[in-house]
Amino acid sequence: MAIELTDANFKEVVLASDKPVLVDLWAEWCGPCRMVGPIVEQLSHEYEGRAICGKLDVDSNPNVTVEYGVRNIPTLLFFKNGQLVDKQVGAVPKAVLAAKLDALL
Repeated sequence: MAIELTDANFKEVVLASDKPVLVDLWAEWCGPCRMVGPIVEQLSHEYEGRAICGKLDVDSNPNVTVEYGVRNIPTLLFFKNGQLVDKQVGAVPKAVLAAKLDALL
């Protein structure tokens, strides 16, 4: 299951991770976000033990949203060794996200 990320746990879970991290920035009212959500859940199971997948609600967590300049959702951020290394804005097929994760493994 994808980890619920917040402003409070972002540094600990994402930036301090020794594994690649996929962060899905989303909101309940966002249609395309609801399309991407199940894909992120699937990836969290498929990459269990190799990568971390998390979801961050932009309405409840403005600090991370502002820090990374997120203006459109869904935005998917890819981190490796605590650094932002890739970004995907908008709904895309699962294969696109999987390929981006694979590149970080």
